[in-house]
Parts: sequence; structure tokens; C-alpha cells
Amino acid sequence: MAFVWLVLKLLGIVAFSPSPLLAARFQHHKTVNGPKFWISNDMFWKDGNPFQIIGGDIHYSRVLPQYWEDRLLRAKSLGLNVIQTYVHWNLHETRPGKWNFDGIADVESFLKLAHKLGFLVMLRPGPYTCGEWDLGGFPAWLLAHNPPLKLRSSDPNFLNLVKRWWDVLFPKIVPLLYSNGGPVIMVQVENEYGSFGDDKNYLRNLVSLARAHFKDDVILYTTDGGQRGNLNNGSIVGSDVYAVVDFSTGDDPWPIFELQKKYNAPGKSPALTAEFYTGWLTHWGERFEKTDAAKVANALEEILSKNGSAVLYMAHGGTSFGFFNGANTGPNPSDYQPDLTSYDYDAPIREDGDVENPKFKALRDVIGRYSQNSLPDIPISRGTKIYGRVNLQRIATLFDALKLLSEPPEGIISECPVTMESLQQVSGFILYQSRLPLHTRIGSILSIPLVHDRAQVFIAPKSGNQHETPIYIGAIERWSNSSLTIPNLAGVPGSQLLILVENMGHVNYGQFMYDPKGLLSPVFLDGSPVSGWSIHPIPLSNITQLHKISVIRDTTERKFGVKLSIAPGFESSPENLEGPTFFNGYLNIIPPHDIKDTYISFRGWSKGVAFINGFNLGRFWPSRGPQCNLYIPAPLLHYGVNELVILELEKPNMKLEVNLVDSHDFTCGNFLL
Repeated sequence: MAFVWLVLKLLGIVAFSPSPLLAARFQHHKTVNGPKFWISNDMFWKDGNPFQIIGGDIHYSRVLPQYWEDRLLRAKSLGLNVIQTYVHWNLHETRPGKWNFDGIADVESFLKLAHKLGFLVMLRPGPYTCGEWDLGGFPAWLLAHNPPLKLRSSDPNFLNLVKRWWDVLFPKIVPLLYSNGGPVIMVQVENEYGSFGDDKNYLRNLVSLARAHFKDDVILYTTDGGQRGNLNNGSIVGSDVYAVVDFSTGDDPWPIFELQKKYNAPGKSPALTAEFYTGWLTHWGERFEKTDAAKVANALEEILSKNGSAVLYMAHGGTSFGFFNGANTGPNPSDYQPDLTSYDYDAPIREDGDVENPKFKALRDVIGRYSQNSLPDIPISRGTKIYGRVNLQRIATLFDALKLLSEPPEGIISECPVTMESLQQVSGFILYQSRLPLHTRIGSILSIPLVHDRAQVFIAPKSGNQHETPIYIGAIERWSNSSLTIPNLAGVPGSQLLILVENMGHVNYGQFMYDPKGLLSPVFLDGSPVSGWSIHPIPLSNITQLHKISVIRDTTERKFGVKLSIAPGFESSPENLEGPTFFNGYLNIIPPHDIKDTYISFRGWSKGVAFINGFNLGRFWPSRGPQCNLYIPAPLLHYGVNELVILELEKPNMKLEVNLVDSHDFTCGNFLL
């Protein structure tokens, strides 16, 4: 047998070291007509040969399409043979019945590229995906459905919407199944459902919806934590759906793989962890999560050396551009923990594609010992660049730009506050505007019992028939929910009350995912509710509208009679710039210098959102940390003048400047002191 094995190894037919058990199993061959991937004898089989999955997650939604090939080639050089990726519903159905499969949402092109480069694919189309992604991949407009939907359940109204989504998506996937000559070998049903619920009718309905498109031409699988309770809830015994496990890196995998067998039919349980964690997620206000390279590599070898399979989560994390970051909660919904913009994950292929790190090397060394083929060369580093300082100027306050950025411009009138989602808004900011009641006095207490997620309160004092510049009173945050005291200068009855609420990311995991945004309760002043609101959705999807605003003049009156008078020298005095304000600056790249990736350092700034050439890079919050810098991939830049726009919510850098640097930085935040 040893001689036969050596010949087969040299011919590239087998991918791992022989064992007596495997030698016996290897006698099992199947006559194959056309490409086929299946499970038998507790092994994966590809076209009649045993196959060991050494995979990794790369989410196309977190990488610019121009970089898909680069990241996949780096994954190839790591030794991976399978790519696993989520298909986030909210990326593709942005409004009910409005579909997007272009650009970064072009899932078909991503899968075809993976195929071209020699990868197989494990596809995770949800409908729930988690992944530290806004609302776990669910479209936020689901939260406005009437009657309210019960997410992740057999609620017929919910399942009808899932069916509509999958009826659009799955016909695009069928031609890409492995049995049809494409790369897709497995399709996941739901995601870690066992840690959420136990509605088996829901899971069976999902299987039926998937089988209606795929028939028996692809392996359906579930993924759950490797504990009996999770597998009891999340697996679908007797349905020919393959139950897969995940568990903490460093746990002894083999007792968990033995447990896995109890949830699969005899001979249908190859050892596979669908999420072998190479790092971990990080929330704002936490130290950046890092894991030891040697420990991660040793844990992977413990699986591969005994013919087990693993998918690295993540192989490459990428970036949650725009407002797509998710959030977690603790034991109650007010214990809110939003995720960073960066999804670097301390993965072996870093956020900017860097592979010159100990983790990549350690994992590559291990994988190389079990790979069927010699590993390809590591692609040359694309490099990053220091572009240096960019000086900024003030464009306008958010209040000044309200009519241009509000959708609709005139706002919505309501007696009581309403949520973002009820106004068909899924992300960004929302401004609530009313007047202080007649009983307002200096020292009055303003409170908001339920705000999701962070409210900044302003009062524009009444002066005759006009209103002065809004005065910042303070913030009321979901996780602290403190009240505010009306100060001397603002406590005039009839003064305008302005409350700007930021949606910092819908909860993506756990029991509190029904997470509408905005003001979820009345606003109280001295215990009495404030009524009569003008509400302005500000999704920041039309940031280019700011070009219609010239530099603010000495006195600018905008809608609602708010008088934004600016004292002499205000524009050049950062100490006076407190509150939501737009700034811009320009980066001029002159040929023949190469255009390279870079990072914006926000040290000295407070909290906000940044755009480059109209593209939403995501949130910055260096005062909270740990992320100091936002990643700018080179394809977002061009020769000539590039415009950087920043919405600073609190106070800007005193020098009104940012620096474009050449690396990430996760060392901001007072908690690090």
C-alpha cells in the first residue's frame, strides 16, 4: 500500500498523508460522468478522488472588485483550494424589489474569477449571515414591515420575502454549481442558527426553497458551534443536509468532530470546521484583537494532519466600507458594541493585502505540508504610500446643508418621533427638530429613554423672530443613556430643539437583532413629552450635493428659520467648530508617480465619516479607538485632484489637517493608557 500511495502522491491524486483508515477508504471510487463533488465514507470526493478542504473566507463585499483577483491570488499562494463567502441580502436588495448586482455586489463575477483561478467555492447566502455585517445581512427595511416580521423564523411573511430574494439570487448561482462546470460545491442554509433558535420548520422551509433551485446538484450544509445544544437546534437531521461545526481555535477538534457525526447520516460526516478563526472581531472602545501566529498554525495542523478539513475565518478580512459594519450586544439591548470599520481581523492577508507577516508564513508552512500541489509563489506586494498632509477647509455645518442632504428635502412632519426604517431609511443619520415648550426653564432636564444609537442634542436660542447658531448641549448614547441639563444660553421657550441621531450599525448577532434606529421613545423635558416634530432622513448617499454650497458666508439662513450667523474669524478658528460640520481638502497626484494604497490618519479628530471622491470609506472614531486610520485602496484614487470630504460630528483636529500614511494603526483610545 505504501508503494501505491507514493505513486498516487507523485501523480498528484491525493493530498494528505496515508493512514490505515484512509487506505481502506481509498478503495471507494465512484464512476463519474462529468464534474461531481460528493460525500461518502466520511470523506469529500471530487471527480472520484478524495479531497481535503483547505479553505478560507474572503467576502467580495469587503474588497473592491479591482482587488478581487489580487486577494484571491494571495489566498492561492497561502495554499487554499476553497473560498467561502457570504452573500449579504442587504447588499443586493437595497429597497424592496430593487436589486443591485453591480460593482462590489457583482457576486457572479467574483465566483467566476474564483473559478478561473482554480478555487472551489462554499457559498453562504443566508438569509441570515452574521459576519459583523449590518443586521447580519438582512435588509433594514424588513424592520418596517407591517405587521412586524419575526426574523429567522417560519413566519410566513418573512419566508415569502426570503423566497423572493432567493428566487432572484439562485438562478444566478445554478450555472455556477460544480456539477454544471462552475466552482460552487456547497451552499449553506442559514448560519449558526443553533445559537439563536430551534424552529425546525423554518430550517426545513429554507431547505425546500434551496432544493427547488438546486435539486440534488449541490451539497447543502449548516454551520453551528460545536456543542450539543447548538447542533440539536441548528442541524436538520434526516434531510440530507450536511451539519458542519465551528469552535474556538485551540480547542481539541477531534471530540467535536466525533460529536458532529451524531448529526449526520452514517458515512456523511467528513471532519470540517467552516470557521477556523485566524483572529477575531473588534468593537470600538476595545483593544485590537490579535492572536498568536504559532498557536493558530499549530491548531490548524492538528486538524489537517489527521485528514480533517478547515476553512480559515478569515483568510482576508477587508473593510466594512460605508455604513455596513454590524454590532453586538451584551445581556440587554442597551449594552451596545458597534464593530470597527476595518475588518482586518488579524487575518493572514491583512486589510490592505499585506502578507509579509508571521501569521501568513506560519499558516503557509503548515498548509504546504498537506497541499496536493506545490504552493504558488507569493505575489509581489502592491505596497502602500505616504502622501503626507492634506489641509482642510470648512464647507458647511450639517444644519446648513440640511436641505441638500435630507431625503426628502422638506422632511416629514410627525407629532411624535418615528424610526429611520419607518421612513424607508436604512443607514446614516436622522435629524429631529422641534421647539422647546413654554414650561422650559434654565436647568430643565432633557431625557430620551430609548435612542438607537447616539444622539447629539442642540438648541438654537430664539432671538426675536430669528434663531441663533445652534448650541451643542451634549450627547445621549444608547449604552449610557444619561440625561442633559438645559444651560443658561439655551433655555428660552420657543427655541429650536435639534436632535441628530447616528445609526452606528444594526445589531448582527443574538436575541436583540430587531434593532430599529433613531428615537424609539418620546423626548421628555422635565418629565413631559415634547411633541410636534420635523424629521429629516440624512443617509449621506448624495454627498456630492455639498458642491452646491459655497464657503459659508457671514450670515446664512436656512430652512426652519435657523440663523447660522458666524462670528468674524469663525471659519479659521477650530476651537469654535463644535458640532456636525463638513470639511474638504484635496490630494493632487501627478504622473508618473504610482498610485498606491494609503491610509487617512485621524489622530486629533473626534468622530465622523470620511469620503474620497464621493466613496464612503466608513466611520472614524479615534477618541474611542482602537482604529486610528481609514484604508483608501488605490482604485479609489486617480491622477489629478482627489477630493476628501469629512463629516466631523464633534470637534476637528486643531490644525484642520489629516495625514495620509502607509499603514494601519490600532492604537487610539484612552482605554489604552
